[in-house]
Amino acid sequence: MIEIESLFREFAGENVLNIEELPSSGSNRRYFRVKGDTRTLIAVKGTCAEENRAFWTIAGHFREKGLNVPRVFAHSDDFLFYLQEDLGNDILFNRIAEGREKGEFSETEKALLLKTVRALPALQFKGAEGLDFSVCYPQPAFDRQMISFDQNYFKYCFLKATGLEFNEIRLDEDFHKMADVLLREESDTFLYRDFQARNVMLVGDEPYFIDFQGGRKGPIYYDVASFIWQAKANYSDALKMELIDAYLDALKPYRTISKEAFLQQLRHFVLFRTLQVLGAYGFRGYFEKKPHFLQSIPYAMDNLRRLLVEPFEEYPYLNQVLTELTNLREFEERKQERLEVNIYSFAYKKGIPNDISGNGGGYVFDCRAINNPGKYEHYRHFNGLDAEVIKFLEDDGGVTTFLSHIYPMADAHVQRYIERKFTHLMFCFGCTGGQHRSVYCAQHLAEHIAQRFNVKVKLYHRELEMEQIF
Repeated sequence: MIEIESLFREFAGENVLNIEELPSSGSNRRYFRVKGDTRTLIAVKGTCAEENRAFWTIAGHFREKGLNVPRVFAHSDDFLFYLQEDLGNDILFNRIAEGREKGEFSETEKALLLKTVRALPALQFKGAEGLDFSVCYPQPAFDRQMISFDQNYFKYCFLKATGLEFNEIRLDEDFHKMADVLLREESDTFLYRDFQARNVMLVGDEPYFIDFQGGRKGPIYYDVASFIWQAKANYSDALKMELIDAYLDALKPYRTISKEAFLQQLRHFVLFRTLQVLGAYGFRGYFEKKPHFLQSIPYAMDNLRRLLVEPFEEYPYLNQVLTELTNLREFEERKQERLEVNIYSFAYKKGIPNDISGNGGGYVFDCRAINNPGKYEHYRHFNGLDAEVIKFLEDDGGVTTFLSHIYPMADAHVQRYIERKFTHLMFCFGCTGGQHRSVYCAQHLAEHIAQRFNVKVKLYHRELEMEQIF
């Protein structure tokens, strides 16, 4: 504390009345709130002078560009200590805690998330203008070497620690292919690297950004992946797309890119970032024996499972290994805790579907009051997934009114089941033949729930012998 007191007195010209250590992050950096006679500052103690110097230089440059980062005031001669502006205690991660817990975010929480992601392009582009990237630590750019470091971080600190057998040569071959994909676009933008809700301070409702000392030159996709697919974020697919749309809209003054092309490249960075995060959790948890990092692993594994629904054909062996990894018994716990919603279409003449979960919770809806396209010869060879039947039902309008009553009830029930940690919920739609009306309704409710909530949805069109997982 002597160094902190001396630095504060020298800069502020005041006595130190109190020094309070703040909760630490994942690194070995330590933060202190230092109160003097009239002002309060944050003192930072790092273990690496080069890393501290990187933050100091980048923060000063960002302030000159009008970006929302803390002002830095003074540093020790050895650069192991420095003082920065006190932005308070309000962190975005805490402000959206209720939404993370419920799996559905309020409009206020969404507004904060959208405001934050809209600020990212300015950090990436304006922040890079005139920045001397040689100060970045440990490397000035996101390159093949840095990619290899993070891939090996995952391999040695997480994958090997699980005991899963794999062929290192084949895995490294796919790692090289991944590096080619990640580097196929040149970029002169700033890569924050750890752009996530814990590193966003809120001053009022205005986002300010901290802990970018690991930043460097790099592609725009990495930070989007880091923010939206943060392990404990619990964002629904619909919210993820809303955040991506907001980012792309804010990106327009700096770069033009189609949404399709952006999403195609982004998914590779989501995979890479997920591997890097698992490596960090493995190192902090398995090797440094910090249990709270191990508690985050199931959340990252959930992200990985959802990613692998669409296989990465570019990396066939890596895809195989990751699939085996997600099926390991020790990572099944959160998968079981997550609510699973089973939705059926069926024909009444063949009986109501059995509840295979044994839970007995849910609803059976009778669709037979809706005008039936099956009574017309033209529609008998189609089903509720075909455009002809969809047009018939929607032009008639009865199905739209029917579902408008079901959606709010289903939303309330799913939300309550998530809050109560229930694991299974069932919705069934029946009609005469289980081919048209019930199929349309079951399909639309499944898509509705999958977009609104971070739950697993299994859809069964029983009489069509079709299944779908969201």
